[in-house]
Amino acid sequence: MPQQGAPAVTVENGASAAPEPAGVKSARRAIDLIETFAANDVWLSLSDLHARTGFPRSSLHGLLRTLLEAGWLEVDTNTARYRLGVRALICGTAYLDRDPVVPYATEALERIREKTGFTAHFARREGTDVVYLETRESRHSTHLVSRVGRTLPTHATALGKALLAELTHDEIDGLLTGELSALTPNTITTAEALHAECAKTRERGYAAEIEEGSLGVRCVAAVIPYRIPGTDAISCSMPITEVTDADARRVGELLAEITAELGQQLRRAGIR
Repeated sequence: MPQQGAPAVTVENGASAAPEPAGVKSARRAIDLIETFAANDVWLSLSDLHARTGFPRSSLHGLLRTLLEAGWLEVDTNTARYRLGVRALICGTAYLDRDPVVPYATEALERIREKTGFTAHFARREGTDVVYLETRESRHSTHLVSRVGRTLPTHATALGKALLAELTHDEIDGLLTGELSALTPNTITTAEALHAECAKTRERGYAAEIEEGSLGVRCVAAVIPYRIPGTDAISCSMPITEVTDADARRVGELLAEITAELGQQLRRAGIR
């Protein structure tokens, strides 16, 4: 019997199951709240958070106080608005420090930057997004904000298309069930066009895009073949004013070569 005042949960056979424990619900809400802050680059008030999450204000008060005391949030006492605290960075950095692939990938990024002169990225697919785990900026780059930890949709990036090409036609359709949003006027927004790009990627061994993720930039990317299907990829970002189609093709072929070597290196090291 459920506790008095707690609604029973009906399962498929019509029986009543115990309600979700309050502690589990609070933990889930705390995670959702942290992810809400991560998805917004502004300070958020209690009213902002209520509108974005739908959580009761009474619950938000307690969650904010707990996360603030634990260092996961910071508060501007003048405006009563919150943002992520330093604990988020510490835990995020711990993920990278403990990932056995990162040191090998970093060495590959250095080689790519040295050989091409362009910025190189290492990323991993997380659902419908790619998460940037390491970057080596071009020596001539004016990009001053680290991309590590940031996400972009798979359909709008060479990294993402390289990783989507690891999946079957049906797996891609099952993953990307919603609308394909446009980051620029050149972003692919139809399933048909995306499938065509994935087919090209499989054929040539690397993915490519021109100003689909960022205006003024074209990218090529190749999967690191140490898992099936591949989860990680490396890309090279190039200013469109500095490269020709032939240049981009040479960089794509270089990436396919270096990622193939990296995959072998990871497998020899027993990393899966």
